[in-house]
Amino acid sequence: MQSSVTITKIAAALVKAQLEMGNAVKDAVNPFFKKSYADLNSVREAYLQSLNKYGITALQPTCVIDGVNYVETVLLHESGEFISSLTPVIVEKINDPQKHGSGL
Repeated sequence: MQSSVTITKIAAALVKAQLEMGNAVKDAVNPFFKKSYADLNSVREAYLQSLNKYGITALQPTCVIDGVNYVETVLLHESGEFISSLTPVIVEKINDPQKHGSGL
């Protein structure tokens, strides 16, 4: 995890936002397993309004470090404070753009 030098404002805002967040709705169905799940849009709807209300935006740029592709998740507060983390993009073929897109 990476962060700005201070995180007091973003930490306080995250606590307030989390108090208002609900669970993502399991409104999609996986026909193979016959199970319902919360798709990406449902997850986004569960957190976005609360984060934005308290001055937080969520960003997910991609980057390459030492030849490895990553998605960086950044929570950025209106004060300039931030918290971020990296997740590697796992793919079968490194130079296949469609596999990369699926990995994202």
